[in-house]
Amino acid sequence: MLGSNVIEVNRLVELLAELVAFESVTPNSAGSLEYVEQFVNKLGAECIYLNRNQTSNLIVTIGNGDKILAFAGHVDVVPPGDSAKWINGNPYQLHIDGDLIIGRGVADMKGAIAAFLLALEQFVANTDLSQYKIMLLLTSDEEGSAHDGTILMVDYLKENEIQLNYCLVGEPSCVDVIGDTIKVGRRGSLTGNLVINGKQGHIAYPHLCDNPIHRFAPAMSELSSKIWDNGNEFFPASSLQFANINSGLGVTNVIPGQLSTNFNFRYNTNHSVDSLKREVVAVLDKYKLNYDLNWQHSANPFLTKVGSLIEFSKQSIREVCGIDVACKTDGGTSDGRFLIEVSDEIIEFGLRNASIHQLNEATTISDLAKLTSVYSVLLSKIFDN
Repeated sequence: MLGSNVIEVNRLVELLAELVAFESVTPNSAGSLEYVEQFVNKLGAECIYLNRNQTSNLIVTIGNGDKILAFAGHVDVVPPGDSAKWINGNPYQLHIDGDLIIGRGVADMKGAIAAFLLALEQFVANTDLSQYKIMLLLTSDEEGSAHDGTILMVDYLKENEIQLNYCLVGEPSCVDVIGDTIKVGRRGSLTGNLVINGKQGHIAYPHLCDNPIHRFAPAMSELSSKIWDNGNEFFPASSLQFANINSGLGVTNVIPGQLSTNFNFRYNTNHSVDSLKREVVAVLDKYKLNYDLNWQHSANPFLTKVGSLIEFSKQSIREVCGIDVACKTDGGTSDGRFLIEVSDEIIEFGLRNASIHQLNEATTISDLAKLTSVYSVLLSKIFDN
């Protein structure tokens, strides 16, 4: 097992330290993709950059076999916050304390990139080029708008008629222990921006006004308590949550003339965008509201085809981690929503996600070693079958 080799583990940690040192706050790659390019060039890779606006995207191809596996991920990180509150005062300098590793991006998701690069290097050294084709799809725009990131690489694959057999996304999928969760799909995301129009006036003369807060209250209650569906075999129930609500002039003697609010659906495959919109409009119209409503749709729900990738992943995790993995679809959106369009099968598997986006984001050396071993075993299973 790769994780039992002290020299390889030391190299794994050094590789992660070098990736973390790049201050790649989205959408700036800060040289991290060029570093990956130098690494894979030694393995005989072909590299293509697709850059737009401030975003950098790197497509790597190694091997000339018929079966294609792509590893997809992002080098960008969220801002670190107050650097003085990080344990060593520098979120971009890896801090090691025994088994614990702290640094911005170690879990989300530079740790997974380091693990896959090391597993890839080992695999390439022991496998004939004709037996495989492995791609890396890396972006610096996953934590931001995602307008110039993975979606651009997906368009490139479509234009060049490249269909992936398998896609492995290195997002931090695990919860309590490494190997406990793979993501086999994700919920969709739909946001509504709603304005309720009333009539402003003196609060002592409500009969001369039309209070949008009072008008909207019954509709808000119905929308927030509505059971949209009961979920299905792979997805939890769809959920609507109100995020913001604003009204009033900041004084106590004026009935406001307008209320603005926004809400977000995380929805499953029982619904479509159109069906959710129809149900919301039906509630608003039921209460005869004067309103303006616009929508922002950022992701469709998706579910991978159940096939050999899930089975190979389960086997690899069981061999390395000694546990049976759960297949889930919870959490936020991911770039898997784009990649499903060009891949027969897709899963997400990476490190634990308990500390992602937080101060002192952390993982462990033992988790990194296990993840590298899982990736290594998975590569062998995919291309030996």
